[in-house]
Amino acid sequence: MPDSKRKKTLVLQKQPMPRQDPRERIHNFYEVALGYPEEAARAEAERCLQCKKSPCITGCPVEIDIPSFVASIKEGDYAGAIRKIKDKNCLPAICGRVCPQEDQCEKVCVLGVKGEPVAVGRLERFAADYEMANLRSDPPARPAPTGKKAAVVGSGPAGLTVAGDLVKLGHEVTIFEALHKAGGVLVYGIPEFRLPKAVVQREVDYVASLGVELRLDTVIGKLLTVDDLFAMGYQAVFLANGAGLPTFMDIPGENLNGVYSANEYLTRSNLMKAYLFPEYDTPIIRGRDVAVVGGGNVAMDSVRTALRLGAENACIIYRRSRAEMPARHEEIENAAEEGVQFVMLTNPVRILGNERGWVKGIECVKMELGEPDESGRRRPVPVPDSEHQIAVDIVVMAVGNGANPLVASTTPGLAVNRWGNIIADPETGQTSKDGVFAGGDIVTGAATVISAMGAGRKAARAMDAYLRAI
Repeated sequence: MPDSKRKKTLVLQKQPMPRQDPRERIHNFYEVALGYPEEAARAEAERCLQCKKSPCITGCPVEIDIPSFVASIKEGDYAGAIRKIKDKNCLPAICGRVCPQEDQCEKVCVLGVKGEPVAVGRLERFAADYEMANLRSDPPARPAPTGKKAAVVGSGPAGLTVAGDLVKLGHEVTIFEALHKAGGVLVYGIPEFRLPKAVVQREVDYVASLGVELRLDTVIGKLLTVDDLFAMGYQAVFLANGAGLPTFMDIPGENLNGVYSANEYLTRSNLMKAYLFPEYDTPIIRGRDVAVVGGGNVAMDSVRTALRLGAENACIIYRRSRAEMPARHEEIENAAEEGVQFVMLTNPVRILGNERGWVKGIECVKMELGEPDESGRRRPVPVPDSEHQIAVDIVVMAVGNGANPLVASTTPGLAVNRWGNIIADPETGQTSKDGVFAGGDIVTGAATVISAMGAGRKAARAMDAYLRAI
């Protein structure tokens, strides 16, 4: 029978991702997932059905032509694969590592009806890593300049995306970043073992190579205001300053020594490299018994960081069951392999301190699940007379983030909602203030890297139209 007539045999299981042994990785900050070797990448790409309707493209917030880049990997054309990805995504090495593809492109993969979907994220990472190791990352030719200038506040995923898109459309773009390193949550919020800083820096360098100017150590709302940016000649401003305000539970004892917000705990470790103290002079408490309160990816990042900092016992305290945890399944799995203890259906009510003002324990109550709440998950309800104590010396609160009010409070005419998030059109990013657009976590609250990038992509289109019309 000719090859063209032969029916393709479906391979229902993904190629496994090589990973560090958990017994070794809990003692280092090296990357846990090691990436596909070439043979595995091509075998995984072979699984793609190359569907005519390609639902995976519509499932991708930045609209990557997934079947095309996967086909290129299948044929061994890795340069072609990365070109196709970068047509739509200037941060592929990041997205391939931390984006929740299982809830986006892979969720709608046709192959997933009968087996496991194509490992789109792992293939995207393979293409990006191959380029970094073997190819020159030449930026595309620059278009004719439009003479229009745009400012971007924040260099996280939304800011980098909108800046990259706008400069490729011919506009002059400057990113203003408050910290001393560009990358936003990518550098201060995600641990080295999940997203190496060198990878983020290479992606930032690529965006800069497109022609984007980066101004670091510049706090908008303090050093400059949004109105100052307009006075400096910028004709449009995109606000991508994230949702980095720590949230606490407002329970007794949260002001004790040894209680961290996840923001501070991860920023000290990630951006300020406290895990390399004293080589980097940013101390961090290395607890023996560490409790992390929360069930999302930030909680997983925090508790796994605690283990690597030397904790003998590290636990997650979460008020629902493991099935309701919002963290990615693979991050929960990795944490369990590394020895993290999961204390489920449990809610803290008080943090206990010793006579010196340091944490010595956490008092909790047992919970049971009642009727679904507005999130669709069953509401946790306290069990009467179930108070108990857990001995810990460090508590990390990973229960969410809020919107930092600095930019909004210094920008007259900029509307915010009752949580302090900037109100913006979800399709254009347009805010209540003329010429000001916004996207990412500062609009939606804490969400995913790729959703922030999707907001940047939409806003770039709207900002391009706005700039060309003035």
